[in-house]
Amino acid sequence: MKNEENRSGIVPIDLRVLVLQDAPDEKKGLIIMPDSVKDKEKFAQVKGTIIATGENAWEEAANRSPTFRKPAAGDRVIIGKYAGIKVTGIDGVDYQLMNDEDVIARLEE
Repeated sequence: MKNEENRSGIVPIDLRVLVLQDAPDEKKGLIIMPDSVKDKEKFAQVKGTIIATGENAWEEAANRSPTFRKPAAGDRVIIGKYAGIKVTGIDGVDYQLMNDEDVIARLEE
């Protein structure tokens, strides 16, 4: 999904990043979650794909380290499950719009 075209109609500004979360795993049946699982939910993260970045996203990190490679559209990343805000694009798809610092890691899949 490298260099995915931004069809959302949403253009992040400044330090913002637009991410398309991966679809959640579907589960069947009734599951009672133990407390240990509920505790893990507090630290939940999800995988997604960067769709677009603001013009200043990751500039601060790039200035601190000459070897830092800024994430770009098409990169697979891990983000906090509840990071940013949910926005719906003109294409009818739900995205997460967040600050660059809410992207936790780049995935090398």
